[in-house]
Amino acid sequence: MKQQFAVGDKAVYPVHGVAEVVALEQRDIGGAPTPVYILKIIDSGLKIMVPTTNAGSVGLRYLITSKQVKEVYSILKSRDIPRDTQTWNRRYREYMEKIKTGSVFEIAEVLRDLCVLRVTKELSFGERKMLETARTLLVKELAIAKGVGEDKIADEIDTIFAAAAA
Repeated sequence: MKQQFAVGDKAVYPVHGVAEVVALEQRDIGGAPTPVYILKIIDSGLKIMVPTTNAGSVGLRYLITSKQVKEVYSILKSRDIPRDTQTWNRRYREYMEKIKTGSVFEIAEVLRDLCVLRVTKELSFGERKMLETARTLLVKELAIAKGVGEDKIADEIDTIFAAAAA
């Protein structure tokens, strides 16, 4: 699947979240002129340069569709998660790998699992940071995909997990 982004397109860059393609430029990389996307991460303002030929391999992808938004919500509402018996550091590594994939579905699973887990046990500092990262990435992408404010999405997510805590 050849992805071609244009200036002004929104894309998702793994771990950093939603970015806007602010420019398409030619850069000299390894002695050869290479077309690159210049991305600006919406949340942090960070600028990232990605060779267009590497866009797929680094996980750069389009925003999710409205059909995929429904899938994300069903993942968040699902409670049939395996009973957790791992140590926090093994769980942390596993969740970090999921976040690094950039898949909105994997990130939704991490958020769901950590929110459900925190009802029964104290999360480590790293897990709390990861929960916040997953939540931020998800809220930003869902808000843009649905065309609503981030506050509305954050409230919807809080409502889903308030029921779990009750």
